[in-house]
Amino acid sequence: MTIAMAEGKGQDVKTYNSYSISCTIVISMITVIFGYDTGVMSGAMIFIEDDLKISDFQVSVLAGILNICALFGSLMAGKISDYIGRRYTIVVASFIFLIGSVLMGWGPNYAVLLAGRCTAGIGVGFALMIAPVYTAEISPAESRGALTSLPDVAISFGILIGYVSNYFFGKLTLKLGWRLMLGIAALPSLALAIGILKMPESPRWLAFQGRLAESKKMLMKVSLSEKEAEMRFRDIKIAAGIDENCTDDVVKVSKTSKNEQVWKELFLKPTPAVRRILFTAIGLHFFDHATGIEAVLLFGPRIFKKAGVHKKSKLLLATVGTGIIKTVFIFIATFYIDKRGRRPLLMISAVGMVSALAVVATSLTIAEHHNEPLWALVISLIAVYTFVAFFSMGMGPIAWIYLSEMFPLRVRGLGVGIGVAVNRLMNATVSISFISLTKALTIGGAFFLYCGFGLLSLVFIYFCLPETKGKTLEEIEALFSKKKKNVDAEALQPNPNK
Repeated sequence: MTIAMAEGKGQDVKTYNSYSISCTIVISMITVIFGYDTGVMSGAMIFIEDDLKISDFQVSVLAGILNICALFGSLMAGKISDYIGRRYTIVVASFIFLIGSVLMGWGPNYAVLLAGRCTAGIGVGFALMIAPVYTAEISPAESRGALTSLPDVAISFGILIGYVSNYFFGKLTLKLGWRLMLGIAALPSLALAIGILKMPESPRWLAFQGRLAESKKMLMKVSLSEKEAEMRFRDIKIAAGIDENCTDDVVKVSKTSKNEQVWKELFLKPTPAVRRILFTAIGLHFFDHATGIEAVLLFGPRIFKKAGVHKKSKLLLATVGTGIIKTVFIFIATFYIDKRGRRPLLMISAVGMVSALAVVATSLTIAEHHNEPLWALVISLIAVYTFVAFFSMGMGPIAWIYLSEMFPLRVRGLGVGIGVAVNRLMNATVSISFISLTKALTIGGAFFLYCGFGLLSLVFIYFCLPETKGKTLEEIEALFSKKKKNVDAEALQPNPNK
């Protein structure tokens, strides 16, 4: 049931549960589809502009509407997942994706295309909320960081596939090419909706419903040992408001335990720990996109054109490079998240992003005002790729890891939904405002603005984020209730459960 991985000279042994890995890989398929939609739209917009003759404003709306709708989708998904379960929420998300993909692939006019993009956006909100939550709830504490980052790895892989699809489908006729780019995502959506029904339910959600026998059976499958499963089961029962000594197969859970007062616990009368968790989740997902990553992923061809690349095929090829860098570095990060911890990688990521953004802003300003010298083009490309690399090794995956593991069980569904909503709101803001910003501030000025937000994110990370490496989900609420100096001291101590 477990896979042993020796590190160094065999003094430190890390174990992964093969069943947890299998479940995580399957659940990550939904984020591959989302990543594909993001990546493929960056190139499709070039052809949509030519085919449908739409304005820059309409392009901005088309780019941002997905994330506005995802905001509402994530809030709905949080509540729905608490009622119907994590697994069936994934099925709902898959069917919403399917409908959106069919509408975009048909796309006879701008209105239908926009409706399809909005429908897909609701599916995105569902996917981004449920994938990290489900993964965190089935993962052992020792490998939760790596497993929870897999959905983000899948997003990056999906983006890369989207960029590659742009390059090859772009060789087809104008009317057919972009429609195939967008519509083909319907096929994996249908396959996932059917296949996900064979996956197990989250043990934490089962306990939350009073189905203790099923919850314990599932924990035995996803834990590293029987002893660990018993400890997790005890902690989950306490978090769900059930007597830890209860041995019944099915119990009646009070309405309070069933999330009836979640809004009150989150906003009206939160504990100090929940208040800090909510503030941290909102702040982290604000900065996750305020630094401009979506501008690079969605408007890469426009950025590279400003730097001096003008041929469509070369623009699309340059975006493929972005996808490769993002996928490689986020995959590398998964091997270090549970070894080095969340905070160190986030700090390194933020410093690297700020430095790269400063170079991007400077080189694009020079390229725009000095007739696109070749050296400025080369530096711009390297700096953009460097920014994507540093984002992908820290801020990208770790923001989602923190979100999935911070909230207590009783408020996790809605709490994560709110974090995703903030993330999508910022994503939409960057997507919709980028073209206007480049006109008002120049493209270099826009990246100087993103650089400023990067500096603020560095301060936020340093003062607000404790280390959660190796902690169980039930321990993390207590971790956030402590003062920073005590949290940092505790983070250096070994976990006795290991």
